[in-house]
Amino acid sequence: MKTTLASMILLLVCLLSPGILSAEDPAADDVATAETAMIYGYPMVMNYAAIYEFFIDTTSSQYKCGFNEVFNTAHVATPADTAVVTPNSDTPYSFFCADLRAEPVVFAVPQIEEDRYFSVQLVDLYTYNYGYVGSRTTGNQGGKYMVAGPNWTGEKPPGIDQVFRCETDFSMAIIRTQLFDPADIENVKKVQKGYQILPLSTFLGEPSPESPPQVNWPKIDKELATKDPYAYLAFLLRFCPTVGQAKVEEPLRAQFMNIGIEAGKPFPCCELSEGQKVALKLGGEKGIAAIKNKVAKIGTEMNSWRVTAAFGDRDFFQGDWTLRAAAAMAGLYGNDAEEATYPLTVQDVDGHPLDSSKQNYALTFPAGQLPPVNAFWSVTMYDGKTQLLIENPIDRYLINSPMLPGMKKNADGSLTIYIQKDSPGKEKEANWLPAPDGPIYLVMRLYWPKTEPPSILPPGKGSWKPPGVVKAD
Repeated sequence: MKTTLASMILLLVCLLSPGILSAEDPAADDVATAETAMIYGYPMVMNYAAIYEFFIDTTSSQYKCGFNEVFNTAHVATPADTAVVTPNSDTPYSFFCADLRAEPVVFAVPQIEEDRYFSVQLVDLYTYNYGYVGSRTTGNQGGKYMVAGPNWTGEKPPGIDQVFRCETDFSMAIIRTQLFDPADIENVKKVQKGYQILPLSTFLGEPSPESPPQVNWPKIDKELATKDPYAYLAFLLRFCPTVGQAKVEEPLRAQFMNIGIEAGKPFPCCELSEGQKVALKLGGEKGIAAIKNKVAKIGTEMNSWRVTAAFGDRDFFQGDWTLRAAAAMAGLYGNDAEEATYPLTVQDVDGHPLDSSKQNYALTFPAGQLPPVNAFWSVTMYDGKTQLLIENPIDRYLINSPMLPGMKKNADGSLTIYIQKDSPGKEKEANWLPAPDGPIYLVMRLYWPKTEPPSILPPGKGSWKPPGVVKAD
């Protein structure tokens, strides 16, 4: 590109600067289009921010590896992991980001013991979960799977168990491997070594195709990306052709061109009137407000927990861009409900904000009413302001079902988790979930939830409900 994206973004900032806005009234259609573009683009840009830090920016503290390589983390998330909000501290992660422009990739998973949960979540640039490999979907016997990009027209080669077709030129894979306890980490490392990726041509023993052109990846500015994502969106759309299922987006892409957003073209792609510049600012503000409003209402309330079904493939969303954006804002890379369901809360059972600088709390599961899952469950503590894990004196960020043998049950068989910033005392410390000195954001995770009663499925309508958080001494 003749003009760098950084220059485009600087131009956008100047265009939107309050000091130079024209008095020309923006057209209502342009404001509406800008709002739609903000809502549509928000999850894609947040996804790009993570991809940039994980796979592109080698100077980032969050950098993992290059494209078409597997990176394994031999630990679970800690407060040092800040690239993604509400990070999962249940399972060591493995990642890869596949560049599918030249050819498909093949990834292999090893045979894994039957009682160890794992999943490979495939996510495209739209943030759709377009495929799964793992305990729930394909079993633990191991296999070889292929991911093909939007322009690949071949057939499944011999030796491939299943082909996943991605709508975009790049695909992220998030691999979760269950860790039973700290002493189990060496076993997890052995499993992770079996996660492998290679180009299809290498798998078939054929000559490699011509390499795709190099990409001038724009540096990510998270604040700007959140407020004014239009230049980033125009850049990303070059990797999102309107073919296959994405063909339904052609009218939307044409609409975006009216406010200067065209796939792969510098933003703005055309000269904007003063009214259109105002429309971009107003529409962007309305878009962010709409996303935040959706986050506040997402899911169904159960004992002050929000139980959501906010992640899935294109068919799941059915063009609901606001739900897709709200899901990304609430917690990027969430699973389909059938893979994992996430009740979350910032309130006690009476609807009061959770704040451990003012109050201690307790979460009690009645006897025989622990979360019903085929794999395992957890309750994770986050800072209510940042949605990140918090430092604490015992380095404990969650309570999960593998910890049950070391926890103490009440006389009636119920299980109480003590939620507070200070230790409840040595006798109760095994059941202590350390909290921040301020607002609390709690996320419960049910991995591979059961479908037969009692069940949390379908989310918000199931026969099992998470118990409410109550005030404690």
